[in-house]
Amino acid sequence: MVAFGEVLGGVLSTVSRQAAVVIYLQGELGAGKTTICRGVLKACGHSGAVKSPTYTLVEPYELAVATVYHFDLYRLGDPEELEYMGIRDYFEPGNICLIEWPDKGQGILQTADLELTISVIPAGRHLILTAHTGQGETVVAGVRSSLAESSIRGITISKDAQC
Repeated sequence: MVAFGEVLGGVLSTVSRQAAVVIYLQGELGAGKTTICRGVLKACGHSGAVKSPTYTLVEPYELAVATVYHFDLYRLGDPEELEYMGIRDYFEPGNICLIEWPDKGQGILQTADLELTISVIPAGRHLILTAHTGQGETVVAGVRSSLAESSIRGITISKDAQC
């Protein structure tokens, strides 16, 4: 999961971001959402610890390639709370927003460019990447290309962007 996050982060660090890149991470507790975020942050240049911001809702990482905001909305009581924290200010051009439990912010959150759904299966994890914008399609194409060129095994992306 970290290795896949690193591939995703590598693509995100090179994609031109005329707007914020918004990625929804879906999956049950323990599926690996935060682990993927660790890989993304590592690829973007972060070398410290990465923990789930379950109680703080958001953790900012100001890195050389972009400012990455890691959201965990699991404990969000009401989507309106996002308005009080100034959620719209996070979606500035050049920023990368990784949002765990996006359903908790429904109606307030910006539409995702890319949705990553993680399912736990007996052999490990099943990932589905769904692009919702042109920017998301660019990221999916970059991930597909990067995986083809990498030494990472066990991850493939089919035409419908499942891996």
